Amino acid sequence: MGFADLTVAEIAEDFHLQVEDIFCLCDQLGIAYKTPQTRLALEDAKAIIVEIMAHKNAGPQR
Repeated sequence: MGFADLTVAEIAEDFHLQVEDIFCLCDQLGIAYKTPQTRLALEDAKAIIVEIMAHKNAGPQR
């Protein structure tokens, strides 16, 4: 498995989220991390980004 050149902190910054939000997604998705500087496996980074985009595209519920 390759590694993305992305850390937890960089994903949070790129998507204007708190690092804790990314930690929460990691926990939900079963992705291991230690610190905000944890470099993510390519598939893990993709899974997190897909989840973020799914929530953004869902928009507010009425």
